[in-house]
Amino acid sequence: MMKFDLILSPATEKFVKKLKEKNLKNKFKVAFQEILLDPYSAGEQKKGDLAGVYGYDIYYNGTNYEIAYAIQEDEDGNLVLVILAGTREQFYQELKRYIKTTKVHER
Repeated sequence: MMKFDLILSPATEKFVKKLKEKNLKNKFKVAFQEILLDPYSAGEQKKGDLAGVYGYDIYYNGTNYEIAYAIQEDEDGNLVLVILAGTREQFYQELKRYIKTTKVHER
């Protein structure tokens, strides 16, 4: 089984850091662990202009949260880059904007 390293984008780190509820923060930590264990099947692969990005859903207290990540395999090792995390509302518009401005998931 391949080993992956996890990298959180600054936007993701900021989002998780600002979470007030300990249980919700823990759900994100568990999600990151699940993604690391098997990034190819933990999330759902996106299509179209988000090809190469995977989405992982978290449901907590009636709210949908999303984690968007990309997988990069190269000779230096295997990385899972968490591009963005947030509530489902407006998530994909924000994700597209973030990817466009940071070029974060391009190799």
